[in-house]
Amino acid sequence: MSKPPLSVQHRRRFRRFRFLLSTLIILGLLWAGGFVWYVNSIPVTVENPNQRTDAIVVLTGGSERLSEGRRLLTHGMADKLFISGVYRGVEVDELLSVGKSDPRLISCCVVLGHIAENTRGNALETAIWVRDEGYKSLRIVTANYHMPRSLLEFKSLMPDVEIIPHPVFPDTVKIENWWRFPGSTALIASEYNKFMFASLRNSLLQWLPGEGRPVLPSPGGNTPAPQEYSASNATDKNS
Repeated sequence: MSKPPLSVQHRRRFRRFRFLLSTLIILGLLWAGGFVWYVNSIPVTVENPNQRTDAIVVLTGGSERLSEGRRLLTHGMADKLFISGVYRGVEVDELLSVGKSDPRLISCCVVLGHIAENTRGNALETAIWVRDEGYKSLRIVTANYHMPRSLLEFKSLMPDVEIIPHPVFPDTVKIENWWRFPGSTALIASEYNKFMFASLRNSLLQWLPGEGRPVLPSPGGNTPAPQEYSASNATDKNS
């Protein structure tokens, strides 16, 4: 069987190349449109700053988050402060700089979680703690650019818990005029990609039996061991 003329082969290759290029352009435009939407969804203010909740949850990753969580607890915005994703061996007074806080407040009201290693882990670790404590409302403290993905993960695991976002605003991340700052652009783009992946994963999980909702460990079952939490109140509770 003879090969088609070279002119025909070239036309076929050009059509394949044109199809591939068109596909890449469309995907690029979709990504860019989603990225603009994501930037606009990043909070620029704190909504409901005066609403009290059962607990405050700080996701580790920046000193501004810890300082804000401590401030909120000191001002009586919740009874408990849960700090998720703390490296093992880090104590409460070391993390919160006890010299700047009331030691009695820290000893009674601050709990550290040592299990989480990422945002999904933060949500799972917090969901188990919230379930065990019987809490119905949370104030989530994290960086503003990280808030959309945090809310996505937390709400997927705690649909019946009222979650109030409380963003902090790192000076090093420029949301306004982000295109002028390559570092901020790269960080926001990375966070947007993680958000899309988390959204896709959660959407696929909806097709699994039981609506794809993750099942939290039952009380007395495979829950975090006492050493997974630290602070005097957590130790007393599990002793």
